[in-house]
Amino acid sequence: MSYQALARTWRPRTFAEVVGQEHVVRALVNALDKQRLHHALLFTGTRGVGKTTLARIFAKALNCEQGVSSQPCGECGACRSADDGRMVDLLEVDAASRTKVDDTRELLDNVQYAPTHGRFKIYIIDEVHMLSGHSFNALLKTLEEPPPHVQFLLATTDPKKLPVTVLSRCLQFHLKPLDQELIRAQLERIAAAEKVAAEAGALTDLARAADGSLRDGLSLLDQAIAHAGGELTSRQVQAMLGLTERGAVLTLLESIAAEDGDRVLALAAELATQGADFASVLREMALQLYQLSLLRAAPDAFAARQLDAGPLHSLADGLTAEDLQLFYEIAVLGRRDLPLAPDARSGFEMSLLRMLAFRPEAPLPQARAGGGGARAATASPREAPAQPAVADGEPAAAAADTRATTAETAAEHDGSQWQRILAQLDLGGLPREMASHTVLTGQDSKCVTLRLDARFSSLLNEERRRELEGALNAHWEMNRKLVVEIGEPDTETPAQARQRAADEKRQAAVESIHSDPLVKDLVKTFDAELSTDSIRAKD
Repeated sequence: MSYQALARTWRPRTFAEVVGQEHVVRALVNALDKQRLHHALLFTGTRGVGKTTLARIFAKALNCEQGVSSQPCGECGACRSADDGRMVDLLEVDAASRTKVDDTRELLDNVQYAPTHGRFKIYIIDEVHMLSGHSFNALLKTLEEPPPHVQFLLATTDPKKLPVTVLSRCLQFHLKPLDQELIRAQLERIAAAEKVAAEAGALTDLARAADGSLRDGLSLLDQAIAHAGGELTSRQVQAMLGLTERGAVLTLLESIAAEDGDRVLALAAELATQGADFASVLREMALQLYQLSLLRAAPDAFAARQLDAGPLHSLADGLTAEDLQLFYEIAVLGRRDLPLAPDARSGFEMSLLRMLAFRPEAPLPQARAGGGGARAATASPREAPAQPAVADGEPAAAAADTRATTAETAAEHDGSQWQRILAQLDLGGLPREMASHTVLTGQDSKCVTLRLDARFSSLLNEERRRELEGALNAHWEMNRKLVVEIGEPDTETPAQARQRAADEKRQAAVESIHSDPLVKDLVKTFDAELSTDSIRAKD
């Protein structure tokens, strides 16, 4: 067969061709140019990021007939044999298949002999963490003090499994996963060089599926070319990767934006009929929400990433920036919770129903500026609060104004007044404990705002907020939304007032005991000392 896989054809042969590992390349180039060569290098990182590629380029640079440098000539016999995998003095070992100590001893038997043709005898040991404990012990001494003509280049995807005795004898270079944009740009260059027409969206999908590995990206490009048989389109690549078509996800988001619940569930049923992977659908949904947020907030950055904005414009008017953030969070959490659902379809549909049921809470104009770091505790439902019941013949607007005025009078923004209100509420347990660390900061006919002391923010959750909201509505005979902010109270909270009263009562008890004649006589007669820690005020 004359065809060679793209991952092999386009493997870098010089440091200049390496993509995305500038920090490691710079260190290796400086070491070669300044002749500061450590005898053992360890390359770590996930699969397909260039560990063995860098090791081979480094080996070629060491044995180039033109001399040791960061720019091997590529023309001499040593360079050509290294590129072709025929270099006699380069021994490449896959530790995953040679884990036994006998294999390691056999490998090291020839370490003391000089190289056949080059300056160095170079050992590249891939997946070195797979060696057994005895194999590492056999390697240690040689790794610490090898002959001057020996160079060890180790590579692993899991450095945590290496003994610290090995790590301490190596210079370690960590190769990072490649950025999606780097992979996409490299795939675009290779596709152009291979004379393969490819849509930008198709290359973006391949780069995303590569998950930081350029080698995986090239393998996927190879597969996509074979799958398409011609021009690469987004539809073909998504079908190959088993991804839900982007148009179906956008249609789903448009239906959610239009609050068309029947249409949303019909689309979900259609996806189920097609055998869609609901986790992948939620992933694609989160991705489209991210891209739309990027388009709205940073259009220049969106354009620089060469993303297709066309289909997203139809959603721009239907969803606010806050909607996008909330829906993104629902999609991500829904994907995480999918294995816990009764079944995948119901879990997916429940995520869609959450998007239909909730909207982000609008900021309250009467909230105080002093709570700049405060945050709203919950997202409010789409439905407006129900109107309070009115007596027969009483105008609704007049009744609402009367009750709002009465409530405003009954709950002035005063700490002592809020303490009296809290004492009258039918509330207990943790909801009361949470309420005792709040102060009333604002209210109108539709909303009540409390500020919770930031030191007790862990007490706040949606269930306790709802229980407190119900108790307040029952007390005031009104149906109003409760918003709980986190911040620094500007007045005394009921808990602080309770503690202050207890301290004052205890101090009065201490002073009373100190002034008691009998206690004074005992202290004077026996040279005693009164222990005030044991004094408790009587309830």
